[in-house]
Amino acid sequence: MAVPFAYSMRNLGKRRLTTTLTVLGMALVVFVFAAVLMMAEGLQKTLIETGSPDNVVVVRKGSTSEVMSGIDRSQAAIVEMLPQVAVGPDGRRLVAREGVFLIALPKRGMGKATSHSNVVVRGVQGVSVPLRPQVKLVAGRLFRPGSTEVIVGNSIAAGFVGVGLRGQLSWGMQRWTVVGIFDAGNTGFSSEIWGDADQVMQAFRRPVYSSLIFRLHDPASFEAAKAAIERDPRLTLEAKRETRYYLDQSEMMAKFLRILGLSLTIIFSFGAIIGAMITMYTAVANRVGEIGTLRALGFRRRSILAAFLAESLLLGLLGGVLGLAAASFMQLITVSTVNFQTFSELAFKFTLTPRVALESLLFALVMGLIGGVLPALRASRMRIVEALRAA
Repeated sequence: MAVPFAYSMRNLGKRRLTTTLTVLGMALVVFVFAAVLMMAEGLQKTLIETGSPDNVVVVRKGSTSEVMSGIDRSQAAIVEMLPQVAVGPDGRRLVAREGVFLIALPKRGMGKATSHSNVVVRGVQGVSVPLRPQVKLVAGRLFRPGSTEVIVGNSIAAGFVGVGLRGQLSWGMQRWTVVGIFDAGNTGFSSEIWGDADQVMQAFRRPVYSSLIFRLHDPASFEAAKAAIERDPRLTLEAKRETRYYLDQSEMMAKFLRILGLSLTIIFSFGAIIGAMITMYTAVANRVGEIGTLRALGFRRRSILAAFLAESLLLGLLGGVLGLAAASFMQLITVSTVNFQTFSELAFKFTLTPRVALESLLFALVMGLIGGVLPALRASRMRIVEALRAA
């Protein structure tokens, strides 16, 4: 015969103070756990959405990022003529030669610059914008080809000093004027500065491109394009779908965040588990007479065990729901960190996914189970006569 589930719920309501403190402790741990997972998911989502499955990124073989890559003009010309490259309505081949560099800019602080951080400067060509339809100009205008004008992502404009509209930047012994601000949505491009490829490369005294970006005329032709590039003896290049390329960029940082989050929550969870255990031991001590009565009425040991485990799991579930609800508000916050692959600033938002929600609730239930199993075993092993006598 099983103890009714309502019995477990009623007993939690009787101990409001200890129940509330235990639930809040578990909620805090779940909040930290969920927030770190949301940060890792947000980082990956930002970088993955930066790419398009129809685009291909070509970099030097063995390069971990565009910053470390180099493609000379002769190799670029070979890739441009591949039959898999799409052609636009105007007859222009949809391939862009780009240069990617890093500069240090002062970050916004309390009214003054407090520190510097690396920012990506991308030298682009006219076709680069059609290749990235997520990039929308929200203020000013596009830079003029052949000029020292640049446009900046909205995350850069909001987070750094001197990069607002009509702002002046200095690098490569030249002055650059910000003539436009663009919004690239929840993508890494919002954390970049764009200018004319030839002018940017000249400023950095670099004769080779960092990468080539081209649109496939048929998404299914990627493998043919990849084979043509990587098997050509004249080329020392490798090709990846743009989505795959940016996913690879996020893996190291996302893995680091998940390991860090798991380490922190394991440490914090010990306190929450001990709190749940104390709460359940107190419940057992205060209800010795009830346990004896239940046993005398014919409830078996496993029914008593299940009833007390249900109480502990309820504590964990309540803490998990509360912590997850609090963590969901983190989605309103935009944070920035350093991309381990490019060592540049990257802005992104916390992202709550069904997987994060499920993992957080399971983590809370595990805390409740571990915290309640020993008190539940003690309750189930009480002898009827001793329990009634102690009451």
